[in-house]
Amino acid sequence: MSLGEWIQKGWYKGSPWLVPLRPLSLLVSMEASRRLRRFRKVRSDAPVPVLVVGNITVGGTGKTPLVIALVKAAQARGLSVVVVSRGYGGKTNQYPVTVCEQSAALEVGDEPVLIARRTGAPVILDPDRYNALQVAIRDYQPDLVISDDGLQHYALPRTAEVVVVDGQRGLGNGRCLPEGPLREPASRLKEVDFVISTGGGWSGAHPMIMRPDSVESLQGGHRLSPQDFLRSHPQVHAVAGIGNPKRFFNLLNILGLNITPHVFADHHAYQPADLAFSDGLPVLMTEKDAVKCRAFAEPHWWFLPVEADLPDGLLDQMLDRALGKD
Repeated sequence: MSLGEWIQKGWYKGSPWLVPLRPLSLLVSMEASRRLRRFRKVRSDAPVPVLVVGNITVGGTGKTPLVIALVKAAQARGLSVVVVSRGYGGKTNQYPVTVCEQSAALEVGDEPVLIARRTGAPVILDPDRYNALQVAIRDYQPDLVISDDGLQHYALPRTAEVVVVDGQRGLGNGRCLPEGPLREPASRLKEVDFVISTGGGWSGAHPMIMRPDSVESLQGGHRLSPQDFLRSHPQVHAVAGIGNPKRFFNLLNILGLNITPHVFADHHAYQPADLAFSDGLPVLMTEKDAVKCRAFAEPHWWFLPVEADLPDGLLDQMLDRALGKD
């Protein structure tokens, strides 16, 4: 078990060794609350509608499929959309950088490339989200800017906030870092416009289910329905380098696959040796992992795209709130 896995186990399953960290957690909570109060007091109007999609926990919660769904819904309305992001996991240190469908995931990060490929929208990376917003306005004059993460980046003005919560893991022990997984106190959820829960029910949240699409070959040109893939490949190596790999493995089990799971760190930079399994069984991974493995993909490597399935009308409600139309 890695250090990160050990810490997360303590956060979500309880551990007495975390208790001595409580004074530090209280300081983090107080500072987060102070920054939020200051933001509310001196906040400036966003120059264009800005919708922030973030979370209050460390690690992934399923934001990227929601961002993709929001971009597509906005584009269906005829709106011009730009996404701004930090680009975690990338190697570039020259910002701002604009990500397109052909960008290298190992350089700019897996999630920005995935968003660009699925939506065709420009994705602007900069740790300074406010600067990314200015670049978006200058270069694209968008009708809407969507921030992938950045909830705690209070230099970024916004017109609406959406928080995504992992419904399976919840908020762990409910403590702020380092005793728990929270970036801000749980009370922050009461102040955002929408709370979305992935993978399980969450009181007061709107559910979001990940619906699998067809299973696709990393080498391209070959696509199977999940049912046809199961008939041809009932047993696979399942690979996941995401915030909650268990969610992906559970989905594969629901589809009826017999899996050998392989967990990698979120945003892992894959090498061919990582996936060199000796038995010749197919390798099935998330789409987020696939964007980093295409350059050295083998014929028996596959990925499973998913679509965010939300209650009817919810995407429109979020867009209307961001656009000031509700």
